[in-house]
Amino acid sequence: PDGAQMASQYFQEMQESFKNNSKSREFPAHTAKVHSVAWSCDGRRLASGSFDKTASVFVLEKDRLVKENNYRGHSDSVDQLCWHPTNPDLFVTASGDKTIRIWDVRTTKCIATVNTKGENINICWSPDGQTIAVGNKDDVVTFIDAKTHRSKAEEQFKFEVNEISWNNDNDMFFLTNGNGCINILSYPELKPIQSINAHPSNCICIKFDPTGKYFATGSADALVSLWDVEELVCVRCFSRLDWPVRTLSFSHDGKMLASASEDHFIDIAEVETGEKLWEVQCDSPTFTVAWHPKRPLLAYACDDKEGKYDNNREAGTVKLFGLPNDS
Repeated sequence: PDGAQMASQYFQEMQESFKNNSKSREFPAHTAKVHSVAWSCDGRRLASGSFDKTASVFVLEKDRLVKENNYRGHSDSVDQLCWHPTNPDLFVTASGDKTIRIWDVRTTKCIATVNTKGENINICWSPDGQTIAVGNKDDVVTFIDAKTHRSKAEEQFKFEVNEISWNNDNDMFFLTNGNGCINILSYPELKPIQSINAHPSNCICIKFDPTGKYFATGSADALVSLWDVEELVCVRCFSRLDWPVRTLSFSHDGKMLASASEDHFIDIAEVETGEKLWEVQCDSPTFTVAWHPKRPLLAYACDDKEGKYDNNREAGTVKLFGLPNDS
């Protein structure tokens, strides 16, 4: 069968699956809004970072998230976090307090605090696990040795740096910027390789698919673009959102792409065709989405539902979509 038929078979199977597993459930996580959610590489744990200056970690038990711990130490908002690519016990948080912190879920302790030059807003861990890159509000990206916790390199950019990421092969470093460009540097040399005019407006987020075939970018013009990693050309665009695309995530098989914004739904597209596979209804803008590394479960977090509840009791929840309707 050709690709189109294969895709449509997958499409039908996933739609059928979501028809029976379209339930979302929310889990109390924080006392203020959640900026970032991420799964450990083995899919056993979900971490969340919040405006309340803490990170929370949950254990996934069949169809629910059970809160394991709350991680305190930062003195300002935790804007982004990510896990070690192959060690399911380590995660790192980036904060406005000018530090990053590495945490170990086995001891529930902070194993390192690294001082940085500015208020940190984005962070990623290299695929080989050796380096952590952190970007701050002054458009400086610092490369930190994950073992010695010392800075290896620092780059000041002349443009607004949004999200940062290595490619899966670890030999290129990507930045999305405020002019709508994707800047690509060689790694570890950090020499400019290419700058792609990806969008007519601010390019906000970037994600690589697990198979290494594509990466996706989201922008302020509400478009999601899918790129071929080898050719660095745009393969297709997804245009169902109306608001700036804040967050993206590929499913574990690389076949679905979730994207979200201030629209009150999360779009789930089939990567190969761009067609809408499903949408997850939300009551408010979505800050962050993350597919589970093994199952069709999507973790996400939305903005506070202002004024809808007393003292924003629901402000700091983490949500999970893809649960059985009868659960």
